[in-house]
Amino acid sequence: MNWISDVVRPKIKTLFKREVPENLWIKCPDTGQMVFHKDVEANLFVIPGSNYHLRMTAANRLKATFDDGAWETIPTPDVPLDPLKFRDEKRYVDRLRDARTKTGMQDAVMVGVGAIEGLETTVAVQDFDFMGGSLGMAAGEAIVTGLETARERGTPFVLFVSSGGARMQEGILSLMQMPRTTVGVQRLREARLPYIVVLTNPTTGGVTASYAMLGDVHIAEPGALIGFAGPRVIEQTIREKLPAGFQRSEYLREHGMVDMVVHRHELRPTIARLCRLLMRAPAPSAAKEPVEAANDDPPVLEAAAE
Repeated sequence: MNWISDVVRPKIKTLFKREVPENLWIKCPDTGQMVFHKDVEANLFVIPGSNYHLRMTAANRLKATFDDGAWETIPTPDVPLDPLKFRDEKRYVDRLRDARTKTGMQDAVMVGVGAIEGLETTVAVQDFDFMGGSLGMAAGEAIVTGLETARERGTPFVLFVSSGGARMQEGILSLMQMPRTTVGVQRLREARLPYIVVLTNPTTGGVTASYAMLGDVHIAEPGALIGFAGPRVIEQTIREKLPAGFQRSEYLREHGMVDMVVHRHELRPTIARLCRLLMRAPAPSAAKEPVEAANDDPPVLEAAAE
């Protein structure tokens, strides 16, 4: 046994070993560029060089949307955990437990109320990290709760969508969330309150076939995949090559499926402007002008009287 190589050297290596976090660097899916994680986070999870929009967690999305990153979390009703006792490679309850541990969320949708440039707004966010943002009973209840909260408080409702579709582990109970959320949207519309949808990457399946395409205004982030079935499935079905950029945000805007494609840096002011317009609310700066004018009126009247 060599004491210097077998004992001393490993101890020295352990002494000076540095633990490097796994998420220290992020690789751009578009260009392969390696970017420091803190730089990406400070840039709202947009790769600085390529402008590729990475997915955001629900908490980060709400923080970036509301003034000062502050909001009131709206609790959502409890639902049966595993109504069908579903099991494939592993039990559904185990998948839910893993997703909750990974994301810190109870399910795929988070609802909050706060101010966006001074205007109170109800916002719901689907988190793709929670089982692909799939629509189950809990997610459906959260969206309906968000719609009802907006109706009761008289606020606009903004929904950030990111989902792979209905949650197969809940079967028909998952599919029932499509008409339930549609009824919720209709009730909000009857209250004459705006419903703004922000389509993020990806938005597919039954979610696209229901509440994701029922907004008064549809905004899409650049490069987001939006459609009912994926492009590979469509190509295999029709046996034809699809056009370049098919089912991406820019393609859908050119063909009238979405109203606008907005960079993430411009989303917050765009949403605030649309909400003020649809609610007929004054801009924050305009709200102060009448007060200033009222203070200036008396001297003018006195001068006229003299």
